[in-house]
Amino acid sequence: MRDEMIQPNNHRIDEEKYKALLKYIRLNVTEKYDFPQEIVQIEGVTVATLGNFSASTGKPKSKKTFNVSAIVASALSGKEVLKYKADLPSCKNRVLYIDTEQSKCHCHKVLHRILTLAGLPTDKENENIVFFVLREYTPDQRRDIIRCALQEEQNIGLVIIDGIRDLIHDINSPSESLDIINELMRWSSYYELHIHTVLHLNKGDDNTRGHIGTELNNKAETILQISKNMENGKISEVRAMHIRDKEFTPFAFEIGEDSLPHLVRDHHFKMSKKDRLSSYMDMSEEQHRTALEEAFSQNEVMGYQMLIDAIKKGYDSIGYCRGRNTLVNLCKFLIQHNAIVKEGRGYTYNSQFHL
Repeated sequence: MRDEMIQPNNHRIDEEKYKALLKYIRLNVTEKYDFPQEIVQIEGVTVATLGNFSASTGKPKSKKTFNVSAIVASALSGKEVLKYKADLPSCKNRVLYIDTEQSKCHCHKVLHRILTLAGLPTDKENENIVFFVLREYTPDQRRDIIRCALQEEQNIGLVIIDGIRDLIHDINSPSESLDIINELMRWSSYYELHIHTVLHLNKGDDNTRGHIGTELNNKAETILQISKNMENGKISEVRAMHIRDKEFTPFAFEIGEDSLPHLVRDHHFKMSKKDRLSSYMDMSEEQHRTALEEAFSQNEVMGYQMLIDAIKKGYDSIGYCRGRNTLVNLCKFLIQHNAIVKEGRGYTYNSQFHL
């Protein structure tokens, strides 16, 4: 009955099925409902769950597809790639990758990169990833192909749509944008999988493009922003633009001589004007912990001035660059929450703190 009632399509529900449908859609306080299974994390922070959708966004040449490749490689291998750790359930361990922009030659490079990052053979087909190249088709045809693929392919847990803009005719059409976002919600919920899409940012600012970008911001579980470092264009930085879970610490990667993305350790983040307005009180516990571990990496006990200098170094490392007055208030905040403990004339770091 469920298949007949809520098959994701554009047909209206028949009246005779309405009562049966009510039993499925009605929420009952006496029933227990499972939380969506977490399938992709960054250092313990959930960025993707089954039954939801997310997006990577960035300006052209920011290496968005390289970032997505790392997510898929982790999903196929179960290993951490860059900072992504994916864990697909055994019954949904396959990936459907849709590319709407590139030629087969370029898509082949992406597939080769994914398998290499995952540590899997590249001289034979891998049944756990299905890669479709839809460049030559119309937006309507692309959506039909995706619908058919979701119906026919078994055990899909992760879907990548690299180029969601190409599934609609007009990126600024409110009706088209709402329609495709509703499709993402239907597909991800009905097939109990996660959909990760890719969308460009505006050239003039850091807003997602068109009306579809607005809808993505409103409905997506997570939006990752990939941007070039302002001082070194070879380095790409990954931040949470929007996220339902607590925010993760930004990280950076660069493309090595092997044409694969590699994590850039000890990277100094220079925050945008918008980011600089954020408060340390809005940071996640993981962000504070990362900064404090860096601050106390050289000394376990330190005096007040040394503490201020260390705090500046530690928080600079996660992109939170502030002057002395803010750092003084930050220290008070950390002492109040027992993250920093005063012992005699010195200060120590309490790694067991909780905010």
